Parts: sequence; structure tokens; C-alpha cells
Amino acid sequence: MSPEELQEAILKIPEGYSEVFYDSRKYGISKTVFNQHKSLKVYAQELGGSNFISFNYYLLQSKQVLKPCEMPENKVIHFLENLSYLK
Repeated sequence: MSPEELQEAILKIPEGYSEVFYDSRKYGISKTVFNQHKSLKVYAQELGGSNFISFNYYLLQSKQVLKPCEMPENKVIHFLENLSYLK
């Protein structure tokens, strides 16, 4: 996933709470925006399960920084690449 695609996928997540599908399971996902949209916190919890995705994302002048919380970066990337929004 390119930096541009990563940014697009993260910014596509609605602010506040919503629900998505990932790996054939439903997740509740929350996105909180800070610092005039320059930093974001995303937390997704599998509904009825134990899996979760958690990360912070920073938009700096010179680059963007993805900071997964207690998980490998590739788990976060896979989630962003494969989630689907409820209709």
C-alpha cells in the first residue's frame, strides 16, 4: 500500500463510530480526530469476538506516520486494505 493509498484509506473512515466488515466479521470502528485533522486515533473491535485493530496516524509537513498500538504494522495495513463499509 503506497503512502497515498494509506492516507486515503484512513481518511475514508468516518469520524466517530461506524461498523465495517473485515475477514467476514463485523467490527465496530471509532475514529477520533485531533490537532485540526493532523493526528487521528482509530480503534476497531470485532463485535462478538476478541480481535481488534488500533493505531494512531500523524500527518506531518514532510511525511505521514502510522503508529500501530501493540500489533504489527502489516496487521493494520491488511485491515485497511480489506475492510468493507456497511451499506
